[in-house]
Amino acid sequence: MKREFAVIGLGRFGGSVCEELSLEGMKVLAIDKNEHKVNEFKNIASHAVIADSTDEGVLKELGIKNMDHVIVAIGDNIEASILTTVILDDLGVEKITVKAQSDYHAKILHKIGANQVVHPERDMGKRIAHSIISSNILDYLELSDDYSMVEVAASKKMLGKTLIDLNIRAKFGCNVVAIKNGKDINVSPTADYKINFEDTLIVIGADEDISKFEKHYVID
Repeated sequence: MKREFAVIGLGRFGGSVCEELSLEGMKVLAIDKNEHKVNEFKNIASHAVIADSTDEGVLKELGIKNMDHVIVAIGDNIEASILTTVILDDLGVEKITVKAQSDYHAKILHKIGANQVVHPERDMGKRIAHSIISSNILDYLELSDDYSMVEVAASKKMLGKTLIDLNIRAKFGCNVVAIKNGKDINVSPTADYKINFEDTLIVIGADEDISKFEKHYVID
């Protein structure tokens, strides 16, 4: 069953998160007050609507409390960001990630119900989108427009299997360049390496291939 996300605010950051989640095959409800921005995402998100996120009644009508995760990416309106977060928390939304404008704003957001606070100036939308998709995705780094590196915790699907069993390169075109366990790091692990509990795999590949690898082995 696909996880359901809502992205409130479709500026540069929110738009990037919305697009990446959609590319990863997630169901995404895109929300913004600006009609032009909403129209941009009608063919990207599962559903895109013009709405005021500070109106609790509107959010109830949209079924926001049924979402697995809501990302609040409102631009410069700190008051709207805070009020939206309070409403989402009151409605019982399970996971709330909010874009912060400053460290002080971040402190307030944590106190009023945000599970995760991000700083887009420091974190890119793609990276955050991948971390949202699964707790097994520990880090994501763009190497170029088409290639990325992802750091993933060994999932249940991987445990006890060798790299040749997983066959990641043949199946997805990605390369496991290193495996970390605690302070130890195994660079260019051999095909007979068996995945252990608490292993972290560092995988490089084309964005499309990384996405396929994540869907098959990483996302719960």
